[in-house]
Amino acid sequence: MIWLVGLAPTAWLAAGFLRGTLGANPIEKVILVQGRWALGFLLAAIAVTPVRRLTGWNPVVKLRRLVGLFAFYHVCVHFLAYVGLDQFFALGYILEDVLERRYITAGFTALVLLTPLAVTSTKGWIRRLGKRWRQLHRLAYVAAALGVLHFFWKVRADTFWPLAAALLLAALFAVRIVHAVSKKRARPRKPARRRPAV
Repeated sequence: MIWLVGLAPTAWLAAGFLRGTLGANPIEKVILVQGRWALGFLLAAIAVTPVRRLTGWNPVVKLRRLVGLFAFYHVCVHFLAYVGLDQFFALGYILEDVLERRYITAGFTALVLLTPLAVTSTKGWIRRLGKRWRQLHRLAYVAAALGVLHFFWKVRADTFWPLAAALLLAALFAVRIVHAVSKKRARPRKPARRRPAV
């Protein structure tokens, strides 16, 4: 089901692009739809752990890696559509956009942060990195925040969906903070050492 949902948007856009049914600006449509799905999958991947903690449904953890990889896939297609279809691989203009247009800067930074997360998503890398793997993959929250900013700055006027994504991300982050605080409080305190009588 995840494979079907993950690949369906790209297939639909490709078919619509070839048939000419994506409206007056098909390139912008492709970029926008792929970007929305990228952010949706990224938020879904981040939501896996909070859902497990709130519901006790442990098998949901098995879905996290595939959902996260589909988030990276849609980010890559989103970026490649901009690079290839919109800018025709004009690297000078692309670099200028990345440096000067803040929404592109935010989106490109999110792509850069997600790249090592996708590379290290295998079991081998999890074993190699040990505890550092979790620390590295916390960058998903930073990438998601940048993705929300990228979306918000891009749409300008119609901010309903970017704000909805921001609220969802804030809620997921709040669940994580509450869990960390409660876990820290639940740890048994070490008894204070008594000073020897003088």
